[in-house]
Amino acid sequence: MAVAVFKTPLTGEFHGASKMEGKQQKQPVGRRRRVFVQTDTGCVLGMELDRNDNVHTVKRRLQIALNFPTEESSLTFGDTVLKNDLSAVRNDSPLLLKRNLMQRSSSTPCLSPTGRDLQQKDRSGPIEILGHSYCFSSVKQIVKEIVKAMKMGVEPVSVHSGLGGAYYFRNGKGQSVAIVKPTDEEPFAPNNPKGFVGKSLGQPGLKRSVRVGETGFREVAAYLLDYDHFANVPPTALVKITHSVFNVNNGVNGNGNKPCEKKLVSKIASFQKFIPHDFDASDHGTSSFPVAAVHRIGILDVRIFNTDRHGGNLLVRKLDGIGRFGQVELIPIDHGLCLPESLEDPYFEWIHWPQASIPFSDDELDYIQSLDPLKDCDMLRTELPMIREACLRVLVLCTVFLKEAAAYGLCLAEIGEMMTREFRTGEEEPSELEVVSMEARRRLITEHDAISPWSDLRDGEFQFCLDYDDDLELASGSKTAADDYFTRNPFSNGRSSLAKLEEEEEEEEENDTENNFDAPSLSKLSVTMKNTHLSNMGQQKYPKFVGTRGENTSNRSTDELIRTSESFVKVADMTEDEWTLFLERFHELLHPAFAKRKTETLRKRQGLGTSCRF
Repeated sequence: MAVAVFKTPLTGEFHGASKMEGKQQKQPVGRRRRVFVQTDTGCVLGMELDRNDNVHTVKRRLQIALNFPTEESSLTFGDTVLKNDLSAVRNDSPLLLKRNLMQRSSSTPCLSPTGRDLQQKDRSGPIEILGHSYCFSSVKQIVKEIVKAMKMGVEPVSVHSGLGGAYYFRNGKGQSVAIVKPTDEEPFAPNNPKGFVGKSLGQPGLKRSVRVGETGFREVAAYLLDYDHFANVPPTALVKITHSVFNVNNGVNGNGNKPCEKKLVSKIASFQKFIPHDFDASDHGTSSFPVAAVHRIGILDVRIFNTDRHGGNLLVRKLDGIGRFGQVELIPIDHGLCLPESLEDPYFEWIHWPQASIPFSDDELDYIQSLDPLKDCDMLRTELPMIREACLRVLVLCTVFLKEAAAYGLCLAEIGEMMTREFRTGEEEPSELEVVSMEARRRLITEHDAISPWSDLRDGEFQFCLDYDDDLELASGSKTAADDYFTRNPFSNGRSSLAKLEEEEEEEEENDTENNFDAPSLSKLSVTMKNTHLSNMGQQKYPKFVGTRGENTSNRSTDELIRTSESFVKVADMTEDEWTLFLERFHELLHPAFAKRKTETLRKRQGLGTSCRF
């Protein structure tokens, strides 16, 4: 593996890409761009594009430089499969070359440039940031320190804990200043150094809705969404980085995962500032954690639908100084399993902490209400153009849920509980968030059915399945978990009990102006929510992924690690119009769900008595 650079060296002109407007923005004609093409086995090639370059020429360069077979392959840019035109590809974008019909190998041979390309070096430097946000200014300073240290002979250090490959890069004093996680060394990725291999980049990973090789940009997304450093996420960027310390597996001719001879290799990786700390939350009692810190981290986790928030990825740093005895600071890390492509079962360890049951402060409520999910999506499309639309829709759904729940008066623990699934008698039930989403989906289908007969529907319409390829074993038009739920819990005339109950008491609610929203009574809502039990969807709880700075989970079996929860709600295949209508129905159903939650919380408190109050 190596990187070759074509045509001319990098200059400053390549670092002024304009922001995208909306979802797509074509590159100005005549402007030369820098792109990084990554094969599905981890090889990375940096190249510059001219106005006349197309997909064919890009593949040809890969074949010449890396001796990489490009027949029956496709070049993808996020959700988009590039046909031939490259005008929509932004400067400094990572592209993925995937083999389609050829048999995929679970290992990666050591490839290097051939012929005249061997003499060409990557003149962009050993570390290059992919993106130009002002938020990366602190990362650029760290990069300078590391490059200077590398010239002095200071080598990175491998991180032995965790399931994926990770490396501490150090400054001239030998101090760790950054942690780097190559995308092709993630769990199940081709070059994973700890034996967890078997998949190509772009296939489902630890979670079916988080693909192999795509956790890195999620780390960056969490940092970019942490406006004003609200939750204290360390500065993080996506980089192209070259070093001999990285792992490359060699599975050619049955050699297993024997590493190749060490040489310079280039990889796409997440690059995060290392934060010195005393321990993590799993090694420390939570009673000393500041309420504001827990709230702020929880608010971020809810927005990005974090499926992996545990004590191992919450760093704790003691605050020294006068008047700070016993005070600590929390630093959240490892956000690679956030922003999934569909709603799954999140994991919020802070749900059980007493701080999460304390109401939000006025400042926290102001911050929540200032959030704009549509602007968030536009920002992420600009800074991380490879991000998939389904991930952005999950961000919108969860941000809307958070804003409405906080405005209604729910605390952080109540919000987290509504997003978390329950596990009863060996069966996994959908969360309250999923129940609301499923009802919104059902109403959308019912409204469409009222306009057009079911017989006229195209196969698979309104199924909202993820846009995975054949590797996901999701056949077109196959039933989703939500479909199975509605099949086993049929509604009379295609209408739910919630809809019928609303009609029965419509007259009683007409004159009720006590609240600012239309909602059925609490008794009606209770009846509705009781009918949401999934009797045949039992699944094992997903084993929570522990990051590189948490406990060592490398002793778990691959079968245990890859076992995932069923997806009850999927949003990828909706058209823009369907998505807009879905959000409207979703919004209409939120307040009844919040009212039910408030009633249940009050009932529990009355049962516990006043002596158990925090």
